[in-house]
Amino acid sequence: MNDIYRTARSWLNEGHRVAVATVTKTWGSAPRGQGAHLFIRDDGLFEGSVSGGCVEGDVVTEALSALDTEVPKRLSYGVADARAWEVGLACGGQIEILVQPVGAHGFAREYLDRIISSRDAGKMLTLYTGTDGVTSEQAAEGAFARSYSPPLTLMIVGAVHISQALIPIARTLGYDVRAVDPRGNFAKGERFAGIDIDDRWPDEALAEWRPGAASAVVTLTHDPKLDDPALIAALRSDAFYIAALGSRRTHAARVERLLAEGFSESDIARIKGPAGLDIGAANPPEIALSVAAEMVATWRSRH
Repeated sequence: MNDIYRTARSWLNEGHRVAVATVTKTWGSAPRGQGAHLFIRDDGLFEGSVSGGCVEGDVVTEALSALDTEVPKRLSYGVADARAWEVGLACGGQIEILVQPVGAHGFAREYLDRIISSRDAGKMLTLYTGTDGVTSEQAAEGAFARSYSPPLTLMIVGAVHISQALIPIARTLGYDVRAVDPRGNFAKGERFAGIDIDDRWPDEALAEWRPGAASAVVTLTHDPKLDDPALIAALRSDAFYIAALGSRRTHAARVERLLAEGFSESDIARIKGPAGLDIGAANPPEIALSVAAEMVATWRSRH
């Protein structure tokens, strides 16, 4: 996600004019949700998406017009059920899009910097767009609120078979993945070719990584010496998803150890144990899929 904001900022730095299109309302089965962005350069080049391709061409045209007038404009697109699949708005979906010039009369240039810096710092930023089509940091009646979450991060403890499958799945889902395992032999050879496995102890690594509200922490080693310090660090953070591999008996023992560390039962209840949705997973790739699915479900339930 940061790429589109950095791209838009680089266009501005090169002297181009830029507009931003934002999905503000959806009905039915719209391809993109509220808040989806499309940045358009003054020569028609664009990055991002507001509809998966079905109305982008018209939005780009309207955006170029908005750059000339320096006035925001609202667009509405809908389609009858009979043609829904042809244009990508399944089941008769409808979307409303706000097009703003990036500048004083729409989406201030400084907000690109604020979005990038807040995401880099792992913080949430919310901007509000009033009925006049101008974005600010002040909430107002009738304003459209758009929250910019930090980049999603997955921190894995254990260079094991499940990790081999979970890492590419998580990356496909847009997660910045980090893995740690001090047991040198586990990360050697072709098992994790092209993937950097941190060889520190998990508590050391997490102290530097500093999991936040957009972070997931998953422990997969079955070894309390490695998993417990990571879980302790995760419980002391705002991580949205904390999970630990192991049987119910293993998890019960884990709970007892964490209670002895001073955590309450409600604290420990944040840990998904055993990790993953119950999909009948029978091998490492399927277990990785179940963990990824549970991670996505937990994130989406809060956003």
